[in-house]
Amino acid sequence: MPVEIKNKKASFTYFLTDEFTAGLVLSGSEIKSIRSGKASITESYCRLDRGELWVHNMYVAEYPNAGYMPQDARRKRKLLLQRTELRKIEKKVKDVGVTLVPTLLFVASSGYAKLKFSVAKGKKLHDKRESLKEKDVSRDLDRLVR
Repeated sequence: MPVEIKNKKASFTYFLTDEFTAGLVLSGSEIKSIRSGKASITESYCRLDRGELWVHNMYVAEYPNAGYMPQDARRKRKLLLQRTELRKIEKKVKDVGVTLVPTLLFVASSGYAKLKFSVAKGKKLHDKRESLKEKDVSRDLDRLVR
């Protein structure tokens, strides 16, 4: 069964524009926790630091059989991207009010953990109300069709 951990809050809170996929640098016990679905990206964010991209505040539960070296559950983890992609992201994040928000954490068919994140701009309260109205209308239409 494929592992997909979503950040449902992201599309409600932000306007998501460009999407990127990056690999994660993890320890052995962390990938085992992710494969068992014990991770969360709802409060996480990405940040550029000295030309490298890091994901902060991503929760990965401690694996019970990890051994004697436990990892911090919310430590920052490095994201692996091509240099050209990093430059694109760097240019987009320079704008005021733009941030990088993780949207999906999954395990690829190759067995590696990947993180999809988007360039995002925050929504105002009236934009959030519009999103809720659209969601209600689409739900009502689905009920009528059935």
